[in-house]
Amino acid sequence: MPAASHSALAQAATERYREVRKVTLVGSAVDLGLGVMKLVVGWIASSQALIADGVHSLSDLVTDVLVLMAAKHGHQQADEDHPYGHARIETAATVGLGLSLIAVALGITYDGVHRLLHPDRLLTPTWIALLAAMLSVAAKETIYHYTMRVARKVNSNMLRANAWHSRSDALSSLAVIIGVSGALLGYKAVDTVAAIVVAVMVGRVGWRLASSSIQELVDTGLDSEQVETLKAVILSVDGVDELHLLRTRQMAGRTFADVHIILDNPRISVSEGHQISEEVRAKLILNVDDVVDVTVHIDPEDDETDVRNRLLPLRQAVLAELETRWRGLQTHSQITETRLHYLAGRIEIEIFLPLELAPTFSSAPDPYGFQAAVDDVGYITRVECLYR
Repeated sequence: MPAASHSALAQAATERYREVRKVTLVGSAVDLGLGVMKLVVGWIASSQALIADGVHSLSDLVTDVLVLMAAKHGHQQADEDHPYGHARIETAATVGLGLSLIAVALGITYDGVHRLLHPDRLLTPTWIALLAAMLSVAAKETIYHYTMRVARKVNSNMLRANAWHSRSDALSSLAVIIGVSGALLGYKAVDTVAAIVVAVMVGRVGWRLASSSIQELVDTGLDSEQVETLKAVILSVDGVDELHLLRTRQMAGRTFADVHIILDNPRISVSEGHQISEEVRAKLILNVDDVVDVTVHIDPEDDETDVRNRLLPLRQAVLAELETRWRGLQTHSQITETRLHYLAGRIEIEIFLPLELAPTFSSAPDPYGFQAAVDDVGYITRVECLYR
């Protein structure tokens, strides 16, 4: 990767970490304040639901710490032991956050069902609990929108998961409001029913976040629509005729791809083929959101199913065979360069001779006998003499 590109990626990763750290620290301060407030008010107001909600708020501090640790280590650039970087730390943390949301949902559901089966455990809270729950909803919903806005900005599923942790707290506080209101009106079971409904919503979000991150951990590729976008960009590059073996994977909102491109001219130089591959890479990174690195393999022809070239000898073996065949030819020692083209399961050979040896138009097609000397070599299709 060019030094400039590496520097740009490092700067972007650092800025991303700063955004994640800032929003998470703000959320942590809110979680701590709300958790303590709800525990104290819940105890004073005899609200079991508010006390449980306070525990829920304090438990969010654990996930906040997890997010901070994952962001700190996940934004680090590639090193010798981690050539693709550390972004998967963030993905693994998102799985943990999703599972914790599911655990919260199961806990709320269990507590709700238990209270429905034992009505004597239902308490009648005072109006102070209602005010505390309202304050919690307002604060946590504000943190949810703030965190989600940053998550979209930096494209972080981990922050999305943490945002939903905040919303799950807001929803559980909403359940407290409904429950306390119902209890004050004499309908104690309303609290429990609302809590179970909230639990289902939270559990569904947790499952979606955990499952999508697990798919990322096992290198699930982009969806078909996104893949078609990549193909369109690649085929728009001058010199590219076709492509195959396009593979993609994601790491914490960043996309990595590798692809084989087939050139429209199989005889171009190595440097020109490399230039085309660099254009493919640059165009994908520039035009497709979240693509940060692309590995491009150059194919002079479609080798996805045709494996005949794999049976051909490499350069040194071919040159040794040619030396044996051409040793007695008068102009053999004047060859200045030999090029090999591996195409369609055979080898085409180009040899360069001094310009003064160029034949006249009336000369035979093989004036120096190079072609005739290798006619019985099965893997050589033709020999062409060039002069310069």
